[in-house]
Amino acid sequence: MAAYANVEAVPEQLGLDGTTITVGDPKAAVTVHLMEDPRCPSCEQFERTGGGPVLAAAVVRREVRAQYTMASFLDDRLGGDGSKRAVNALRAALEAGKFTEYHAVLYGNQPPEESDGFTTARLLELAARVPGLRSPAFDSAVKTMKYRAFVKASEEDYEVKGTEEGVGPGTPSAEIDSYPLPSNAVLYDAEAFTELLRASRGEQVS
Repeated sequence: MAAYANVEAVPEQLGLDGTTITVGDPKAAVTVHLMEDPRCPSCEQFERTGGGPVLAAAVVRREVRAQYTMASFLDDRLGGDGSKRAVNALRAALEAGKFTEYHAVLYGNQPPEESDGFTTARLLELAARVPGLRSPAFDSAVKTMKYRAFVKASEEDYEVKGTEEGVGPGTPSAEIDSYPLPSNAVLYDAEAFTELLRASRGEQVS
């Protein structure tokens, strides 16, 4: 099957569990499930210079589908509500069919972890960089925290993945076809992550 024309053409949907966001061909042979917090600098490292660009390209080629569980635990750890506001805004972007593009913009403009910089005003400013995202409905959802129930449920689903009650596995964390990675170090190495995806598809690797 032909690749998608571009990132904007890739389908996005909310899973039946009400928290998992799936991006890509639902029939793709490999599923990569990521757990991220918008304030997490290690997530930014993965998304910008690690395996994130590799994953995005594989999704466009229909080789992989990506799933996201968006956590917000750093607000409780560091103070503030930037993670919660960002997750709420990402859910609003999904409703507009722009999750992928907005997700990339947020990690491309992530404030320092301790600054709690994802304010309502900043989230709306960044949304303006995604063509077609800003609208009265989107702006209202961001300003009113319309999806606060989603934010809470998504954090709870993240915590379930941890080995200690009420504590998630850390971000970023990933599973490939429901199997946790033996080490998250591969997430920060684009070449190693490429080899991992190739092996997951049954291809011979060097």
